Amino acid sequence: MSKHKPIDIADFRVKGGKVDLADWPTRVAPFYDGKDAYKDLLAAGTERLSALQEMLYAHDRYALLVIFQAMDAAGKDGAIGHVMSGVNPQGCQVFSFKHPSATELDHDFLWRTHLALPERGRIGIFNRSYYEEVLIVRVLPEILRGEKLPDETLQAKDFWGDRFRSIADSEAHLHRNGTRIVKIFLHLSKDEQRDRLIARIDEEDKNWKFDEGDIEQRQHWEQYMAAYADCLAATSTADCPWYVVPADDKKNARLIVSQILVDTLAALDMRYPETSPARRERLLEIRRQLAAGEV
Repeated sequence: MSKHKPIDIADFRVKGGKVDLADWPTRVAPFYDGKDAYKDLLAAGTERLSALQEMLYAHDRYALLVIFQAMDAAGKDGAIGHVMSGVNPQGCQVFSFKHPSATELDHDFLWRTHLALPERGRIGIFNRSYYEEVLIVRVLPEILRGEKLPDETLQAKDFWGDRFRSIADSEAHLHRNGTRIVKIFLHLSKDEQRDRLIARIDEEDKNWKFDEGDIEQRQHWEQYMAAYADCLAATSTADCPWYVVPADDKKNARLIVSQILVDTLAALDMRYPETSPARRERLLEIRRQLAAGEV
C-alpha cells in the first residue's frame, strides 16, 4: 500500500461557535495516491468498520446513528454504499426521509425519524433526517403551513431556536441512553454541483438521477448555506458532533467518512462477552463429543 497522510477527523469537526461555511473547504489535498491506493485505503477502512460493527453487536450496549445531510448531488448515496460495503447487512439499517406523509404530519417533527432509530448493537443511517426541518423548511417556510402547528408555536419569538433546542435535547437524551450520534455534512461547492448535474444529463444512464427540483433548490444556494451554518453552530456538541466533510472529491470524502465512523466506534468501551469457567468447561466437553463423533 502506498504511503498516505493519516486522516485526523478533528480537522473536520465543528467545535461550536459561529460557523461560516465559506471558511470550510469543499476540497482538500487527497489522502490517497492514485486509484489503487484509494481502493486499498477504503478496503482497510471497511474491514476495520466491519470488525467494530461485529463487536458493537456482541457488546449490545451501544447503537450508532449516522446522519447524512447535503445539497443535491453531494454524494450521500455513494458515500453510504461504499463506506458501509463491508458491514453485515443484518447489523445496519438505512433510512431515507422524503416528504412527510399525512400520518407523519399529525405528529411532531421528530416522531417519524425516532421510529427508525437503531436498536442497541446496530448502526442506523439516516439519508437526510429531522434536520430537514431546520434546513429546507427554513429556506421554504411555506412548508410549515402543512405541519398543522398551533399559532402560538408558529408565532414564537425564537421559532428556529426552539427547534434547535428540541433537536439538541433529543440527541442528548439518546446519547445518555447509549446511542452515539455522528452527523456528516457533505460540503459541496456550487460549481461542482453544476458539473455533476450536467453529467447526469450528458450520460443517458444517469438521466434517471436528474430531478428538475434540484435546479429549483439550487436557486436558493446562499439561503441554504446560511441555514446550514446556523444549524451546525447550534447543534454540534461534544457528545453529538457535526463533521463538515469536503465533498468535491468523492473518493476523499468517502475515506474521511470511513475514518470518522471507525474512530467513533473505536472510542467506545466495547468488548466481547466473557465466557464463565463453567460455560467454558461445558463448551470443551461439547467439542470433545463433536470430535469423537458422539453427537
